Amino acid sequence: MQAHDSQIVQDWLETPLGAALLQQETRVVEEALDGIFGEQCLQLGIWGEKRTFTRFTRTQHCAVIGESPFGEPSAIGDFHRLPVDSDSIDAVLLPHTLDYSDRPHEILREVDRVLRADGQVVILGFKPLGLWGVRRLIPGAGMPPGADHLISERRLRDWLKLLDMRIRSGQRYFFRWPLPRRKVSPSQKWEQRGQALWPELAACYMLTAQKRVSTLTPVRPLWRAKPKVVTGLAEPTTRVSRIRFDRDPL
Repeated sequence: MQAHDSQIVQDWLETPLGAALLQQETRVVEEALDGIFGEQCLQLGIWGEKRTFTRFTRTQHCAVIGESPFGEPSAIGDFHRLPVDSDSIDAVLLPHTLDYSDRPHEILREVDRVLRADGQVVILGFKPLGLWGVRRLIPGAGMPPGADHLISERRLRDWLKLLDMRIRSGQRYFFRWPLPRRKVSPSQKWEQRGQALWPELAACYMLTAQKRVSTLTPVRPLWRAKPKVVTGLAEPTTRVSRIRFDRDPL
C-alpha cells in the first residue's frame, strides 16, 4: 500500500467497527504468538500502529517492513522481494497483508524462503464469504478500503501445503455487522456465541503454519556383490555364474 492508501485504512480502523476489529485481533495474535520463540520476528505491513502486534512477540528481536514510509516501519521494501537473508527468521506475521496484494503467491514464497527450519507464519485474512460476504447488499456497509484481493481460508491452506508447510492452527473470529459508523459493544458474548454456533459467519480468520524440516537421508554406496568361488565343478566353462546387482548395470 502507498502512504495515502495506508492513511485511509488507518482512518477506517479508527471507526467503531475498525477499532473493535483491531481489539479482537490483538487478542487472537497474542494467543498465537505466545508459544513462538526464537531470535527474529518479522511483520510485513502495518495494521493499526507499528507495535499493535509486535509487542506480543516472544522473540529477541522484531522488525516491521512496510512498502511505504507510513507508520515508520523498520525498513521499506517489496513484500514479494524481501531484503532479508534466507533461513534467518523464526516467525513471520502477515496482518491482512495478502488482502492488499495482487502477488500473494510470491509473498508466501518469500516467507518460506526467509523462515528457518521449524519457523512459523501467522496470517490474518478477511473471509470472502460469511457475514461480511453480504456487505454489498447492506447500505453503508463496507470492508476496509483497498482490501480487494481476499483469499478464502481453504485456498490459503492449499497454498501453504504446496509450500510443504504444516498447518498448526486455524481460528475464525469477529462476528459483527460490517457497519463502520455503528456503535460496537466491547462485550465478548457475540464472539463466544459465534465461534461456538456459527463459525462460518465470521468476518476474519487466522492461520498459523510451520515450515517443515528438510531431512537429508544419507545414500549408502551400492556395492556389487562379489562372485562366490564354487568348488567341485569339473567343467567351469560349462556353467554361467549369475551375479546379483544392487542396481541394473548401465
